[in-house]
Amino acid sequence: MTALRKPQVALTSKAAPFAIRAERAADVAMREALLDACFGENRHGRTCQRLRDGRAPAAGLALSAMREGKLVGTVRLWHVSAGGRPALVLGPLAVDPACRELGIGAALMHQALAAARARGHAAVILLGDAPYYARFGFSAEETGALSLPGPFERERLLGLEFQAGALDDAAGMIVPTGATLPKRRAARLHAHAA
Repeated sequence: MTALRKPQVALTSKAAPFAIRAERAADVAMREALLDACFGENRHGRTCQRLRDGRAPAAGLALSAMREGKLVGTVRLWHVSAGGRPALVLGPLAVDPACRELGIGAALMHQALAAARARGHAAVILLGDAPYYARFGFSAEETGALSLPGPFERERLLGLEFQAGALDDAAGMIVPTGATLPKRRAARLHAHAA
């Protein structure tokens, strides 16, 4: 009987590892450049941005993916009221286009959702592609009566409950509730975006 051999796998530079860590102040310029590259410079006018403007992300829920000293992915979660129910809104999730096939987006999602659950949050909402986010447990089942402060495609408003019933009967506008940024910091971020 011959033993099966494991095939040799040649590692390419694309296989370089990445690490996910808490976002740092030094990441801001790289994060903003990555978001511009992924979403365009008009990203500040998008509907979900209205939930983030002038706000700080939820404590412990701003993550950076680093590869060879470069920021290659980011995700942040923010406090909101979803029709009167406390929740988080996730976004933006962005991955450097050159690194899209390395699993960075999925790793960021898994780590962010695990951290949100561990911190006792009841639900997460996002605006995104249902086929992509379904694998993380998101669906439009509990978000049909919720609205955003601007135009959006209803089928892209998705939710995930960590606690059963967290979004039951949630209806109305999703509004920001998180901590506000100090005025000087908010002005600096806005100036960077302009």
